[in-house]
Amino acid sequence: MGLAVAALSAPAAAQAPATPEQLAQTRAIVGNTVARPQTLVLVDVPRATGKARALLNGRDLAGWHPWLGYPDPSVTYRNQPGATSIGTTRDTAGDFAIRRIDGRPALWVKGETWGALVHDADLRDYHLRLHYRWGAKRWAPRLGQPPNNGLLYHTHGAPGAVFGTWQPSVEFEIMQGSTGMAVAVGRDVRLRTTAALDPSLVSPPVRYRVGGAPVEIVNGTLIWNVENARDAERPAGQWNTLDLYVLGDRAVHVVNGVPVMVVEGLATVDAAGKRTPLTHGSVQLQSEGAETWFRDITVEPIDRLPKVVAKE
Repeated sequence: MGLAVAALSAPAAAQAPATPEQLAQTRAIVGNTVARPQTLVLVDVPRATGKARALLNGRDLAGWHPWLGYPDPSVTYRNQPGATSIGTTRDTAGDFAIRRIDGRPALWVKGETWGALVHDADLRDYHLRLHYRWGAKRWAPRLGQPPNNGLLYHTHGAPGAVFGTWQPSVEFEIMQGSTGMAVAVGRDVRLRTTAALDPSLVSPPVRYRVGGAPVEIVNGTLIWNVENARDAERPAGQWNTLDLYVLGDRAVHVVNGVPVMVVEGLATVDAAGKRTPLTHGSVQLQSEGAETWFRDITVEPIDRLPKVVAKE
């Protein structure tokens, strides 16, 4: 790969400001154009081609399967020899549960032990909508950092294949300030978008931009994620609405009605370098250090994607 951060895990790189070398390497990929604010509008929104389906029944976690990573989350990105995932070996009622909040049932994710809830449906060509809000609790090793979670889609492969904690997938990031960011979860995952340089960001200093330079997102390289076009999250304690539109190997991320990311070319790459389009899979909801609530998770079939238009 030949990049300065190739040997670093994605989160390890994310904690460090972009170095002059990383900025120079990023400029070699996206050019010197600095990301200016864009007003992005979602138009030509598709109508559902079939009946909507609720993924949460409001009573229990039927259809969802938990997986937990390491007892000590701080070893997650260290590839520590001998570390063993909890997996499914303990009861997870204290990690994931249906509880009431704001007068309604919702999915509660404690966040202390990292892992995920994985839904058993194999989804393709759909619009997924959910509502989330942050709880009050934060856990080591993420104390003092922005609360972090994620909606992972086109999930495939073995439980715990990624850092002993998640399955390979594409991530619609849920993180304060970065909700809608696109992340490649797993070394076999590839996705493309367009971006411009944003030196204000920690590494990688790239932000989604309509009409920007084409980039490929690959875990373990300099461009392991691309930041959202803008922060559209509501203040802590309020409910947020996420819309994920997926059609084949393309997707659009929308936060509170604001489109913030468009990705395409979703694929897996095998050991021989063969690229296979990634067009379907299950969804995961992460547990990654922050108490989080989810409700009203629905999917409906679509046959086209909405368009994202930039107004400067």
